[in-house]
Amino acid sequence: MAGRSSRRSAGILLHRGHGDGLEVLLVHPGGPAWVNRDAGAWSIPKGEYGDGEDPLDAARREFREELGSAPPPVAAADLGEIRQRSGKRVHGWAIPGDLDVSEVVSNTVEFEWPPRSGRVIEIPEVDRAAWFGLDTAREKINTGQVPLLDRLEELLGSNTG
Repeated sequence: MAGRSSRRSAGILLHRGHGDGLEVLLVHPGGPAWVNRDAGAWSIPKGEYGDGEDPLDAARREFREELGSAPPPVAAADLGEIRQRSGKRVHGWAIPGDLDVSEVVSNTVEFEWPPRSGRVIEIPEVDRAAWFGLDTAREKINTGQVPLLDRLEELLGSNTG
């Protein structure tokens, strides 16, 4: 599908701690299609943005929508862009901060379930968020997003991984 390769998302990789104590915040997609998936299913909080929209503004908006709170109002370090297997390009930014994952409240989206049934249900975009050390995060995150973790580690000069 020609349009799929041009899809662009922007997201924020929230991180806390340093060295061996470095942790990153990842989100798990909601809905029945993801309920039994773990390894490779998690992501940075992110979402698509359109032409003319500032990617960092979109990343901040998506963070707020998916987690129910705004990202910390601090400078964001540009982690660049990666391409997932689906062809979607994801531009990431690293922001230091903390978030109580027990208080995450995601927006909802309409989702066709079962696939090709024509039946639409409403699901949370994110069903949970969690903090992970980098080694575990590399196992949990969508494989296409692993370079964002690597870039964060390089940026912070961490010895983890």
